[in-house]
Amino acid sequence: MTKYKLGDLCRIASAKRIFENEYVDFGVPFVRGQEISDGSLLDQNSVFDCYISKERYEEIKQKYGKPSKGDILITAVGTIGNLCYLDKDIDFYFKDGNVIWFSDIKDFCCGLYLYHFMKGSFFKDQLKYYMIGAVQNALTMDMLKKVNVPLPSLSEQKKIAAVLSALDDKIALNKKMNQKLEAMAKRLYDYWFVQFDFPDENGRPYKTSGGPMTHNPTLNREIPVGWEVLTIGEILDKYKTTKKFNTSDYKSDGKYPIVDQDTSTFIAGYTDDEDVLKRYPAVLFGDHSTCVKFLNFEFGRGADGTQILYSKDERVRQFYLYMAIKSMSIPNPGYARHFKFLKEMPIILPCQELADEYQKRMEPIYTAITKVDLENRAMTKLRNKLLPLLMNGQVTIA
Repeated sequence: MTKYKLGDLCRIASAKRIFENEYVDFGVPFVRGQEISDGSLLDQNSVFDCYISKERYEEIKQKYGKPSKGDILITAVGTIGNLCYLDKDIDFYFKDGNVIWFSDIKDFCCGLYLYHFMKGSFFKDQLKYYMIGAVQNALTMDMLKKVNVPLPSLSEQKKIAAVLSALDDKIALNKKMNQKLEAMAKRLYDYWFVQFDFPDENGRPYKTSGGPMTHNPTLNREIPVGWEVLTIGEILDKYKTTKKFNTSDYKSDGKYPIVDQDTSTFIAGYTDDEDVLKRYPAVLFGDHSTCVKFLNFEFGRGADGTQILYSKDERVRQFYLYMAIKSMSIPNPGYARHFKFLKEMPIILPCQELADEYQKRMEPIYTAITKVDLENRAMTKLRNKLLPLLMNGQVTIA
């Protein structure tokens, strides 16, 4: 096995600068780190925040080139180190400084192997070393060029890449399954608690069938008779304070997952510390990011801006609380703490009988979601353990 500098294995570049006045409403997607982190770049159904004109895109493409099939992208600021391997050609361009582009990979280096190497701890540890003392918490092309890459034979690289990609494909398939289950839960919530067409005593849709409604002044709309409206703050329960884990405490493996408000990943890390939250289900709300996560397991709480929510009202069980908050439009006055706004938001409290029925319907859906999540966590741990062993030759593939 030979070691190379990353800069000797490929071209490492940024983008041609695009100015804000060049953005258009429709056109070619213009992506930043977020679209790399959340995977939306590769999703053909994605709607992007920014676009540039087709004419500007073609001009850049002709003069400077653009990422193509087999290239790799990495986030350079914010949530650093998230990756995207382009397994197909897509028309898009990216923001300079936010994303770094790897292209023109040498013939003796498998691009997919390089991508998996960059997901591993050996690569990430080197980045941490080069970033010590850096003025800004950001990746630079100079840092990346100096990274050491262990390179076995091309045939061995392809075998390693195939094994790790098979695990990634299964994890991605499981995520899609959970997205479909979440969509089922969302449809039922909307049908019952937004349109108010839950089954009446005759099994017919309540509002459509003329079920009695009353005007609620807080919402300025009609709600079913007998229902109530309170604020989120009024229904939240207190809970035992536990340790808040800093990012420096995060491990790549451990007994308990750590969850924080990062929107790009569900599980941020792991810990063996027993001072974790063992009351679940729980709902996580990101004070800065406004992300909402449903936690159906014991977990460690990330330190910065991670709010954990439990309901003390039997009419608002955790499944309902999660769906209600996910459906809310939280005021967003720039960079701020948003939890104070969330606590003032109104939430509809249904009658107890319907709350119990909704809980019964949700339990099998979220049991299935949790089962798939656990399977993904196990496969992710396996992949993370295999990766360095395969890369340094301690484990070989027949």
